[in-house]
Amino acid sequence: MLAVRTEEELDKMRHAGMVVGLLHKYLQQFLIPGVTTKELDILGKRYTESKGCTCSFENLYGFPGTNCISLNNEVVHGIPSHRKLKEGDVIKLDLGACWEGYHGDSAWTYIVGKGDPKDVKLLKETEEALYAGLSAIHDGCHVGDISHAVEKVAKKYNLGIVKELVGHGIGDKVHMDPDVPNYGKEGKGPVLVKGNCIAVEPMLNLGTADIYQLDDNWTICTDDDKNSAHFELTVAVTEDGYEILTRRDVELPKEDIVTDPMKVIEELRKEINGK
Repeated sequence: MLAVRTEEELDKMRHAGMVVGLLHKYLQQFLIPGVTTKELDILGKRYTESKGCTCSFENLYGFPGTNCISLNNEVVHGIPSHRKLKEGDVIKLDLGACWEGYHGDSAWTYIVGKGDPKDVKLLKETEEALYAGLSAIHDGCHVGDISHAVEKVAKKYNLGIVKELVGHGIGDKVHMDPDVPNYGKEGKGPVLVKGNCIAVEPMLNLGTADIYQLDDNWTICTDDDKNSAHFELTVAVTEDGYEILTRRDVELPKEDIVTDPMKVIEELRKEINGK
């Protein structure tokens, strides 16, 4: 049986989700050429912990980073490294926070600076697929209803649907039942009820749906090296729809707004090199 969350549990997930939303907004300030994905990871860890949360993905299954940061043809699970962002890069930030034992998980895809029109289009269409999937959620729906709605949008735009990777249940663990594929048939799969929590996350490619894993045993890439997009929100099933727990309309506190991001990066580099 799928876990049904109490209001107390949902409140903890709302708080974790709020921090994830803030973290996305905070890191967006640093998505500029020259910044490394490792520096983004360090800033992300520090920001998450400054809000009283722990990082959901740190050491999860042995992952050698705090947040998953994937570039261009990398679909998911990119390991933070010394690679520097470049103008036009398609960057996926998959971020998680845990508050009092409960998790929020949200991925979003951004473009560094000005993007190629085909990449801009890919992001718009993948985000559309996410919200199409969410629109199928309500008390008594089937997981297949969500999957079918995502697939319908992906096929409309001739995007490659990654089938080996899926959305998931979430709560006191990051990954729980049920699996939420991005393809499927209406009326099939587990039935969702009010209080179930899931992460819906289309991973769609400009070209082939085929993928492969790098030798680092984590990073998943498109087989034809074309770019990929990843959008994910954690939601709770309600009687007549859904509630987004990792809301993106949170307002970044004034003290977290960075006026000179490269100055922050330079100070971070001095700190790291001084150790």
